[in-house]
Amino acid sequence: MNLFDVYPLFDIEPVRATGLTVWDKEGKKYLDLYGGHAVISIGHSHPHYLKRIARQLYDIGFYSNAVQMPLQQELAEKLGKLSGYENYNLFLCNSGAEANENALKLASFHTGRKKVISFKRSFHGRTSAAVAATDDPSIVAPLNETENIIFLPFNDVAAFAAALNEHGQELAAVIVEGIQGVGGVNIPDPTFLKALAAGCERVGALLILDEVQSGYGRSGKFFAHQHAGIQPDLIAIAKGMGNGFPVGGVLISPEIEARHGMLGTTFGGNYLACAASLAVLEVIEKEELLENATIMGHYLKEQLEGMPGVKEVRGQGLMIGIELNEPCAAIRKELLSQHCIFTGSSSNKNTLRLLPALTISKAEADQFLKAFTNILSQKELA
Repeated sequence: MNLFDVYPLFDIEPVRATGLTVWDKEGKKYLDLYGGHAVISIGHSHPHYLKRIARQLYDIGFYSNAVQMPLQQELAEKLGKLSGYENYNLFLCNSGAEANENALKLASFHTGRKKVISFKRSFHGRTSAAVAATDDPSIVAPLNETENIIFLPFNDVAAFAAALNEHGQELAAVIVEGIQGVGGVNIPDPTFLKALAAGCERVGALLILDEVQSGYGRSGKFFAHQHAGIQPDLIAIAKGMGNGFPVGGVLISPEIEARHGMLGTTFGGNYLACAASLAVLEVIEKEELLENATIMGHYLKEQLEGMPGVKEVRGQGLMIGIELNEPCAAIRKELLSQHCIFTGSSSNKNTLRLLPALTISKAEADQFLKAFTNILSQKELA
């Protein structure tokens, strides 16, 4: 049997990693500034993270959600405290797509409605409702096609107001990313997010913040939407939540009533997932990683702005998009092959993404800046 060929693969086989450093099977050393799509939040193989999971595995690794698991409540309390959402409830699942899927389902259950507003250049996952709300027809199968999703221009308050007037009484939810990741690191304007929150409240719809990529301290605040001072009804989380262990969740407003059987999952919130998630929160708190994300993000943006060939630098904290005057594929390839640095792409072909672990040091940032400057300078001279 062969693997189903859906991924274009780099000719690199990582075998070991620590912090922001990855080694391949040949012993070559790489600087990881992408973290597997923003998953590695506290660095590869963090000692506290390893100890937490290993200790738990020796005790018990799995049982279903039919039994008492105090680790889940411990995680909920720690997450509530660090995020500022202590009065919300937590549903645990396995991935960002599942988190958005369950958030959309909860909104429909709560309102009794089925229309959803999403935005251009959005990405919410590949499962049924999540992919329908994603602005990429190439990954929407006929089975997923629906008339229930309304796509609007991002950051367009007037377009949202018009849609609300037309569809307000049919609207279950508005779903928006804290920062658009796959779309090219596009930041929602605070006035836009405030308009979404106010509009949802006016028509009785729920506001869903997809913080799968932009959450967990990446923006310098625990959630990116907190830069705008709003409080959504539902918040989807995953990626950096488990630092590589598959885990996701939904933070749920106390206004939304639960009932038995409403949602469910086999693997969500298992012992190992909770141990991994608690380790991440403990490291974020102890090592003051939100502060480091703010400082290092500001430093990187400051150094990148105005470089030759750079059209715009977008981002908050350590979620950074570098838009070039040309497609970035060749530069990403050169960063990897000549300088051994992993970076990311986006649906905006000119935009290169940086999503390093929140533990990044100035020396590691400077290593990238030196390589990037060298490549851009050579292109200028050519």
